[in-house]
Amino acid sequence: MRTRRITVTAAVLGALALPLLSAPAAQALTPSVDSPGPRSCNRPGPWVIGTKAVTIRSKATTKSTAVGVLYKGQKFTVHKTSGNWHHVTNKSTGIKGWVSGTYVYRDVRMCLN
Repeated sequence: MRTRRITVTAAVLGALALPLLSAPAAQALTPSVDSPGPRSCNRPGPWVIGTKAVTIRSKATTKSTAVGVLYKGQKFTVHKTSGNWHHVTNKSTGIKGWVSGTYVYRDVRMCLN
């Protein structure tokens, strides 16, 4: 019984290792010295909305009047930051106002060198 279990285990491990052994070796890309422009990982990513919707307010406080809504996936521009609030313009409607930094943040980019 034990011999059969060892044989089956060895066969399964061998079958799992086969694709790894037959895969071509990975080759690292070396960046060229004369590459044009800055690399995309050296810059922060685009601004994104981290929830379904964010209220655009007239002032940088939760007690101020709501002037619009930014929905996830909408394009917007951040003009300035004050504390945890960002002054934005909704590109589709043109509405300007403040949104909380709790829900709006820079997307993370990662470079693998």
